[in-house]
Amino acid sequence: MKIRFEPEQNWSLDFLKFGLFDQLNKLFALDNNPQWPNCDWLNSHAPELTLASGNTLKFVPDPEVKDDPRYYEQIIYETGNVPTRIDNWHDLFGGLIWVLFPKTKTLLNKMHIEQINEHGLVKRSTSRNAITLLDECGVLLPYNVDDNIGKEIKSQLQNHLWHEVFVTNRALWNKHISAFMFGHANYEMATKPYLGLTGKALFLPVSEDFYRLSLKRQYKYLDTVLYKQIIDNHLLKNNKSLSPMPFLGIPGWYADNENVEFYNNVNYFRPKNHSKQRKVI
Repeated sequence: MKIRFEPEQNWSLDFLKFGLFDQLNKLFALDNNPQWPNCDWLNSHAPELTLASGNTLKFVPDPEVKDDPRYYEQIIYETGNVPTRIDNWHDLFGGLIWVLFPKTKTLLNKMHIEQINEHGLVKRSTSRNAITLLDECGVLLPYNVDDNIGKEIKSQLQNHLWHEVFVTNRALWNKHISAFMFGHANYEMATKPYLGLTGKALFLPVSEDFYRLSLKRQYKYLDTVLYKQIIDNHLLKNNKSLSPMPFLGIPGWYADNENVEFYNNVNYFRPKNHSKQRKVI
């Protein structure tokens, strides 16, 4: 059945031309949609997903649950319904992350509830803060662990060696390391990009075979790896596994970074520990 779109006057496709949105365009053809995707459209793309509570995930228009006094994550966990504002970028991108990372999003929802049950809604634990940071601002950086190149680029990113990562090693991207957006708030902010946009990097070890997979299979692979890493290595007990990521610098994600001088802006590409960064020539 072909899903129809609800008419909205403020649906604009201009920003979707940015490379940062290429993956979404390839998987969902957002740049060819004439109007806002509705909940039926999201549900048609979502896998059949059972939450930890036993409820089945379903996107529902926000007006159907707007008077529900429960916290957002509680509504999802206890009913399976994801409140979705149709003409809202934040909720649309949030829905797409559910579609792309169903295992991980189910896990994060469960972890939110566990933290709320232990600490209440008002007090935010270090773990709940980390969960929220990944959920809203995460940038996944799968790197090849079968050779030393991916490990070296990971180390350079962690040490804010932006010139080495984005200029010297530019040709190595998508061969030894790559980037996938996880934080839906990052996507929302990128609809009106400005220098200063910074996400939270989370590095994921992958095999060399990862780079030979189709984009759809790469997402499925990453969903499984991220899910296991969070559980096995307790990645979100605090935010120490998350590091700053000026994601407009990622090769292919933003047209301005084709110019080497783009990386001279040390107010955006900040050196670690505020030490003086070498200027790009």
